[in-house]
Amino acid sequence: MIRKALTIAGSDSGGGAGIEADLKTYSAFGVHGLVAITSVTAQNTQEVRAIHDVDPEVVAKQIEAVADDIGVDAAKTGMLSNAEIIKAVAKTVKKYSFPLVVDPVMIAKSGAPLLREDAMDALIEKIIPLAKVVTPNKPEAEKLSGIRIENLEDARKAAKIIVEELGAESAIVKGGHLGLSEAVDVFYFNGEFKEYRAPFVDGCTHGTGCSFSAAIAANLAKGKELEEAVRIAKEFITMGIYYGAKIGYGHCPVNQNAWIEIPAEKWRVYESLRNAIKELVAIENLPQYVPEVGMNFVYALPRLYARSKDDVAGVKGRIVKFGSAVKPVGGVEFGASDHLARAILTYMNFFPETRSVLNLKYSEELIKKASNLGLRVSFYDRREEPEEIKAQEGGTIPWGIRTAIERINGKPDIIYHLGNWGKEAMILIFGETPQVVLRKLKMLIE
Repeated sequence: MIRKALTIAGSDSGGGAGIEADLKTYSAFGVHGLVAITSVTAQNTQEVRAIHDVDPEVVAKQIEAVADDIGVDAAKTGMLSNAEIIKAVAKTVKKYSFPLVVDPVMIAKSGAPLLREDAMDALIEKIIPLAKVVTPNKPEAEKLSGIRIENLEDARKAAKIIVEELGAESAIVKGGHLGLSEAVDVFYFNGEFKEYRAPFVDGCTHGTGCSFSAAIAANLAKGKELEEAVRIAKEFITMGIYYGAKIGYGHCPVNQNAWIEIPAEKWRVYESLRNAIKELVAIENLPQYVPEVGMNFVYALPRLYARSKDDVAGVKGRIVKFGSAVKPVGGVEFGASDHLARAILTYMNFFPETRSVLNLKYSEELIKKASNLGLRVSFYDRREEPEEIKAQEGGTIPWGIRTAIERINGKPDIIYHLGNWGKEAMILIFGETPQVVLRKLKMLIE
C-alpha cells in the first residue's frame, strides 16, 4: 500500500527548504508527497527576496482536496506566515484524524523572518495543541516556551512547557544551537525525557528543520511509532547534512537523496567490481604481472559520497598468484583496501569521474607499451618525498598521486613508481569504472 504524507508549508525557489525539501524527504522514504502551499518565496542560499502569501481559503482547499480524494496518513506544517493562514489550517486539519508534525518555522537560514509577530499567538493557540510532535530549534523553543535556553536542562524545561502548558502531545527541542560537543535533541513524550545524540558534522544546513520534521511525518505515515520515527529522522538529517549539496554562495542545502543513493550506489559498485574481478582472474597471462605484495582492484562510490576508505570497495586480502592462475583471497568488501583506496580518493580530488584503479608489478616494457598505445603515463619518485610527508602516517601515496598528476598537468591513465628501500615498484592503472581499467589492462598485456 502506498503511504501518503502531506506538507503544509511555503515554497523555496532555491529548492533547499520548504515544500521542496519536504517532498524530497518523502520520496527518500518511499512515501507519496502531497502539498498545500501557504506562501511562495523568492529565495536562494543567501537571502529571501520576496514573500507572497497564498489566500487562506485556497490553503484550506488544497488540504481538503488531497485529504478527501487521496487520503493523508500523516502531515506536517512548515511556514505558516500569518494568523489568517494559521487559523484556516487549524480549522481544516481538525476535520481529519491524521497525525500532525509541527515545525514552527519562524526565521529562514538567511535570517529573514518567516512568521509575522502578530501570528505567534495564533500558532500557539491554534496549531500547537493539534500537534503529535512539535520540532522547534533553540530560538523557536524560546519563543514558544517564554524561557531562555542555555543548556540541556533548559531545553528539557522548554519541551515540557510546550507539551504540558501549550497542549502538544510531544515536543523535541533540537540541539544544533546549544553549543554542545554533540547535537543533542531533547524529546519529551508521555511524561518522560529522551535524548537523541549525533556528532556534529561539517556540511550543509539549509533545510535541516524542514527535512527533519518531514522525515518524522514520513515515518509516521509508514506506521512507525513516534519514538522510532524521531530516531530515524535524526539519523537521516545527520547524513543529509554531512553529504550536503554544495551549491550557491550561502547556506547550502542538505542532501535528502543520500539516504537512498548511498545504499543504491554501494550495490552498483559491488556488482560492477565483482563482475570485473571474474573477468580479471580469467586473463591467462596475468600471474606474471601480480606484485609480490599481491594485487588489488578497487572501485569508489561517486565523489559526493567517497570520503574515506570505507567508501571504496576492494578485495579482502587482495588478489594473489595461485599456481598458474590468480585468485582473490576474499570477497568484495567496502574498506578492504588501504593503499589503493588512498590512491583513488586522491585521484578523484582532481578527476571526480575516475573511480577505479588496479595495481600491477612494475615492468619497463609495460610502461613503454603504454606510451606507444597512446595512454598517458606519469610517475613519482619516492626518493623525492619530503621528510614531513614521510613522517605523516599514510601520506606517501596521496603525495605521490598528486605529484604524478601535477607532473603532466593532466589526467594520467597510468602512474608508476620505482619503489624504495622495502617498497616494491608498482604500476597503477586508473579508469572511470572497473571495466575501463580492464580494457586498458588488456591493451597492455594481451
